[in-house]
Amino acid sequence: MTPIARILALSAASFLVSTAYAQVTVKDAWVRATVPKQQATGAFMQISAPQDSKLVSASSPVTPVVEVHEMAVQDGVMRMRQVPSVALPAGKTVELKPGGYHVMLLDLKQQVKEGDTVPLTLVFEGKDGKRESLEVKAPVRALNASAKPATAHGDHKH
Repeated sequence: MTPIARILALSAASFLVSTAYAQVTVKDAWVRATVPKQQATGAFMQISAPQDSKLVSASSPVTPVVEVHEMAVQDGVMRMRQVPSVALPAGKTVELKPGGYHVMLLDLKQQVKEGDTVPLTLVFEGKDGKRESLEVKAPVRALNASAKPATAHGDHKH
């Protein structure tokens, strides 16, 4: 095999490895804006995968601490806790949203403002234990933003 053929073969193999989980899709990712000195916020999105897998971790250059969390009612009280993963059943869309599963950005060093974009690296694990990363750029929405993006007329009803 010539050196050029070897390079092309290696490039093709690395492309196949990098796209193994390329079918995991993330839609409508966003991060809630913060007020000055606020040190935590949430990231929300819709995730779907063609095969059973799970979201196992996340990271971001805006903070050293990023965790996967769940908000749930326990003994009549809404509680937030870190979870080891979020299951992604094959072919189903899982929504990470306020009041449910979400990604927490902790120990923020600066304010996250509406109009900013927060880069996130999401790590997924398949049933075979292999992990793959997906880069997401999440726009920052206003503090009072809901889970649904604003329409051209805003979030009001006619």
